[in-house]
Amino acid sequence: MTTESCTSSAAQSGTRIMLCADDYGLAEGVSQGIYELADARLISATSAIVTFPRWATDAKRLAALRPKIAIGLHLMLTLGRPAGPMPDLAASGRLPSAGALTAKSLTGRIDAAEIEAEVDRQLALFERHAGFPPDHVDGHQHVHALPGIRQGVLAALVQRFPDEKPLLRDPSDQIGAIWARGGERGKALLIAALSSGFRASAQRQGFPTNDSFSGFSTFDTARPYEQDLAPALRHTGPRHILMCHPGYPNEELRLIEPIVERRGQELATLQNYPGLADRVWHPLRAQPAAPIDWQKAFGHDG
Repeated sequence: MTTESCTSSAAQSGTRIMLCADDYGLAEGVSQGIYELADARLISATSAIVTFPRWATDAKRLAALRPKIAIGLHLMLTLGRPAGPMPDLAASGRLPSAGALTAKSLTGRIDAAEIEAEVDRQLALFERHAGFPPDHVDGHQHVHALPGIRQGVLAALVQRFPDEKPLLRDPSDQIGAIWARGGERGKALLIAALSSGFRASAQRQGFPTNDSFSGFSTFDTARPYEQDLAPALRHTGPRHILMCHPGYPNEELRLIEPIVERRGQELATLQNYPGLADRVWHPLRAQPAAPIDWQKAFGHDG
């Protein structure tokens, strides 16, 4: 099946997806690329990093986008510096790699109280500069869903949001859907295993979640992004999130991470992919500054 026929078939199903561009605030090129996609209504949401220097500046542009997209917090626990002291996880002042953090998680060496305090600091930074609470919360490299870490994340969120609650991203999916979808199955299966039980824990605390998830990639620039996007649009549930990582490559970004040119490929593909606009869900807020009613979201706009 061609890309065009696959996308057209999916669009005809009537199911819309939450297409979320991660890493707003990471670098100027990333924020600019995401802003342009949001302004053109080609994405549903963005998740913002608040621990990098750009956040205070880039956050000012988000108010204009709020009527068009959901805007959430992308918790950062694996790159750069934390928002405050973390003597256990970041004794040197630098956050650990995703691999090191996962190892600590799986061996029961996470201080949930320290995680809770850092999540609360990042929530405060989000609200201070954006001027509103996050519509949703997720984590860079999905570490928010890891055992030990999730307890601290949920504790902070329960304390901060006793009433109107943000959606929490569950980065897992059913094994059958992952296998049938194709694409980067290895990462998807690994994250599903590491995230086991996260959705149930979030829902027990009253937080809405998605029910399916896709968008995993090797970030190999030799592989056209269309070959990752096409399978990610298949076998989606009624409340599906598809993550993406668009942006303009620049020197600032090269100093931060190795995923540079690939972001440009994703941006160009999302701007031109046939039929994608028909699949993208957009929030309909009661008022421009109102929170999203997640119980009515996804399958149609609003």
